[in-house]
Amino acid sequence: MDMIKEFYSGFSIMNQEVSLVLVLVFILLADLFLGEKGKKYLQLSAIAAFALNVVYGFTLTIGSTYEDSFAGMYVTSDMHILVKNILNIGTLLVFFFAHYWNEHENKTQSGEFYFLTLSTLLGMYLMISSGNFLLFYIGLETASIPMAAMVAFNKKAQESAEAAAKYILTAAFSSGVMLFGISLIYGTCGTLYFTGVTQAFQAEPLQVMALIFFMAGMGFKISLVPFHLWTADTYQGAPTAVTAYLSVMSKGAAAFAFLCILQKAFQNYPESWQNILWWIIVVTITVGNLFAIRQKNLKRFLAFSSISQAGYIMLGVIANTAQGMTATVFYIFIYLFTNLAAFGIISNIENQTGKVGMDDYNGLYKTNPKLAVVMMLAMFSLGGIPFFAGFFSKFFIFLAAAQQGLYLLVFIALLNTIISLFYYLLVVKAMFIETSDDPIKPIKSDAMTVIGLAICTIGMIVLGFISPIYEYMTSISF
Repeated sequence: MDMIKEFYSGFSIMNQEVSLVLVLVFILLADLFLGEKGKKYLQLSAIAAFALNVVYGFTLTIGSTYEDSFAGMYVTSDMHILVKNILNIGTLLVFFFAHYWNEHENKTQSGEFYFLTLSTLLGMYLMISSGNFLLFYIGLETASIPMAAMVAFNKKAQESAEAAAKYILTAAFSSGVMLFGISLIYGTCGTLYFTGVTQAFQAEPLQVMALIFFMAGMGFKISLVPFHLWTADTYQGAPTAVTAYLSVMSKGAAAFAFLCILQKAFQNYPESWQNILWWIIVVTITVGNLFAIRQKNLKRFLAFSSISQAGYIMLGVIANTAQGMTATVFYIFIYLFTNLAAFGIISNIENQTGKVGMDDYNGLYKTNPKLAVVMMLAMFSLGGIPFFAGFFSKFFIFLAAAQQGLYLLVFIALLNTIISLFYYLLVVKAMFIETSDDPIKPIKSDAMTVIGLAICTIGMIVLGFISPIYEYMTSISF
């Protein structure tokens, strides 16, 4: 009896995971048992149920100290809860932008879309709150496998099938590499608990090799160079709503989990991974920027942009401080609104016209001025132009790295920011200056898309000026 009580008491601090499982069960049962007439309300029911889960997430207060369960395999704190809430907001915005697509092109499979999306989110929850490499890997695979099905969701498009094949094959290979690294960590340290690895890790050659293999597996998940080769093809072939989810939520969850593991498990010998990460950041930012300039398909364009943004996020990780964690989470929060705004515009236009090329956006301001203005704001924020929210996120993450003496790295990142301004402004030039013989027709956006774009626009403009948000993140960083 005591063992049973202890087992169930372990779930007492897993409030967000339990509530998300309840939403998943609701969506699954509704999709299975609702008749054809009832299924027309499935989308609204799924969005409403998850919206309640988002609200519930913000009501949770645990305190600044760690709490753990299942012998320390699962850990949580205010920062863990905050990151999960950020992912919740992003997922809800993706649901808003996917509503038109589910209503018109994916009506018979909309329940599957919501179920698979929230299944990946559950995996990300476990990644974030893991205190053990085993639970982390379970969360990683729980997030990755449904994602492959989501990438292949458009069964009529050959590009979608090819994108899913490339994603799943690369994911399987990277998982094998990561597992090999984790096995070496267990063999040399005798434990899979992050706290135990901290005590046993002595930066011996075999342990450093294990760390390199682990970092290689994480590099795939975050799209760091040279583990990025799947990104552009997958982003282009997947449905745009799935691409938006993959580019923000998956990247943000993996980046935070990576930061936590490096700080918890390998904190005694930071030089064993900081030197490697230094070069990865330089190459990632530079390659992402240079290849983005060449792109004519906007989904591939944002794919290489997201690769570059991943490099910027890693600046907070390499800082290896509480301020670095604050800057990383703040960057992910701002990036969520900015990138989803861009993908919301692309999804809206693609769903109604089928156009995704940069040249297709020539003269967009004349036919769809509101969409063009929101897209311009997104490009300005991604480029870090003052005084949009993206400027403040870059400022804080540069500051976190500079305070640790990484001046050359910050200088290289600043030079790359200038390069990124060039290709972000190419989109603005196409919309406001270029002309077209066949411009995109005036588009009437559905209510869900309008709500999503409005939230993203507010986030891009005002979040950088609301200092209590950053101060709160600073107070709960560890």
